[in-house]
Amino acid sequence: MPRPKGFDPQHALEAAMTTFWNKGYAATSAQDLVDSTGLGRGSLYNTFHSKHVLFEAALRQYEAVWTARQVDVLEGEGPVRERLRTVLMTVVDEESTDTPEHRGCLAVNSALELAGQDQEATALVRRIFTRMEDALCAAIQRGQRDGEIDKGQDARGLAQYVLNSMYGLRVLGKTADRASLTGIVDRVLQAL
Repeated sequence: MPRPKGFDPQHALEAAMTTFWNKGYAATSAQDLVDSTGLGRGSLYNTFHSKHVLFEAALRQYEAVWTARQVDVLEGEGPVRERLRTVLMTVVDEESTDTPEHRGCLAVNSALELAGQDQEATALVRRIFTRMEDALCAAIQRGQRDGEIDKGQDARGLAQYVLNSMYGLRVLGKTADRASLTGIVDRVLQAL
């Protein structure tokens, strides 16, 4: 099947990312990708070469869009605690069982499904996690300089704690209600 007129590789990548995000790597079939992107199988593989290459591109797209949004909040203006709360509450808003769709984080889902089995995917997920940890650490260091966060605590250790809590909220959100998740956010911020 020839490429559709007006073919937009970026749109196809976004559609594929959503499909992988909703179904996972292994459960996503070539037909799922054809259906979601609107491309024929030949056009899909001519453009992206393989399901695995497309998945890697989807992880990079996730980092470029979704991870970048969280980093932008952390690097923004205003009190650090409010920015940390905003990032954590975004997770709650996306994940609580009170919302119809709680698909988790594509990076976390990919780590759970592929880490240790797929070196390329593991490296991409590690890069996303490291980027978030670095952004959290920089925000916490600003909070320490501004007197919002205890200077006696290790900023990197706090960043890892917040990151672990953030990704834990993603997992708990599959079964927990909003009130429970919000309570966790409050306790995380109190620990800072």
